[in-house]
Amino acid sequence: MPLYRKNAGEAVPQEETLKQQILSVGRMPRHIAFIMDGNGRWAKQRTLPRIAGHRQGVKTVRRMVEIGPELGIEVMTFYTFSTENWRRPILEVSALMGILLEAINRELDDLMSNRIRLRVIGDLDTIPEAPRRAMQNAIDKTANNDRMDLVLALSYSSRSEIVKAINRIIAAKVSEIDEESFAAYLDTAEFPDPDLMIRTSGEYRLSNFLLYQLAYTEIVVTDRFWPEFSRLNLYEAIHSYQSRERRFGQISEQVAK
Repeated sequence: MPLYRKNAGEAVPQEETLKQQILSVGRMPRHIAFIMDGNGRWAKQRTLPRIAGHRQGVKTVRRMVEIGPELGIEVMTFYTFSTENWRRPILEVSALMGILLEAINRELDDLMSNRIRLRVIGDLDTIPEAPRRAMQNAIDKTANNDRMDLVLALSYSSRSEIVKAINRIIAAKVSEIDEESFAAYLDTAEFPDPDLMIRTSGEYRLSNFLLYQLAYTEIVVTDRFWPEFSRLNLYEAIHSYQSRERRFGQISEQVAK
């Protein structure tokens, strides 16, 4: 179906039409994960400082979190700050921590009113004191919210998460482990694995993000930078997801017939 129609000489996105279409299909992903890439390049294209791209990226996160409950999404996970990101210039890292603090303080009331539960995966202890305290306060206050889980992967490394899980198993003196019981020791133990992972800015790599959990996740890559990722783009990604047959390594139902 065409996603745009001409109206008075302009292309108008058919957001509502596509939204209703994906809702009518009903096979909605329970968990969507995002690799938010392209903030700096978005800013560079506009001759703006990189931090302007990060601020605009926060608005995109808000836009996605607003849409999630409307669609019945149970979990949205955002790759917010990786352990590798600590290697960026000190001024940029400091500015990112400031944006994180501002966003948590600004959005807490909306998280409460919309019954969104905030969770964090990663090493929160490495975050500077002010944003860490604000984050913990928001986690505590939203703990009983039940409409959607907003998960921030913060100071996060998937390889480190797997190693930590192994050390927890060793500490627990567990003698035998299988895939299901191993997953219970990961940071994401209480969430279903992502059904759909979206990466912006046209990069085709996982970047040390949810390596264990993404084993059978459907992946959508878009050339759009994260700050310009729109409602329509999310609907398009979900529409693509709904058109796929998830076989989990088994033979296609069509081939089997």
